[in-house]
Amino acid sequence: MPLTRISLRVGKSPDYRAALIRGVYTAMRETFAVPEDDLFAVVHEHDAADFAFGRGYLGIRRDDDLVLIQITANATRTIGQKRALYRAITAHLATDPGVRPGNVLISLVEVSPENWSFGDGEMQYGPVEAA
Repeated sequence: MPLTRISLRVGKSPDYRAALIRGVYTAMRETFAVPEDDLFAVVHEHDAADFAFGRGYLGIRRDDDLVLIQITANATRTIGQKRALYRAITAHLATDPGVRPGNVLISLVEVSPENWSFGDGEMQYGPVEAA
């Protein structure tokens, strides 16, 4: 059920962008118990003027290859699972497509299960309606 939004500077190849999606999804499957085919991801590319960030915030060196990853997911994971997710995403993206670990910024947005509709106008994960 996670929804992943990946933002980066314009100019990367389709293979690079696909590797970002693949790496994040693989990490979620490994650490967040995300089932197969539960893949909902978009990549947003931005011109330099529309992509601002602190190049040294918290002592972490970032450059123009920064990748911002925002994952919206149910608020059901432990702190340990979240740490494992962050590490797994960073490791996968370092391997393919070769993102430097300091250039991986992850934001997890947690929501209640009833805040999703995956289609048909239904609340798939919400409480059952009384008859």
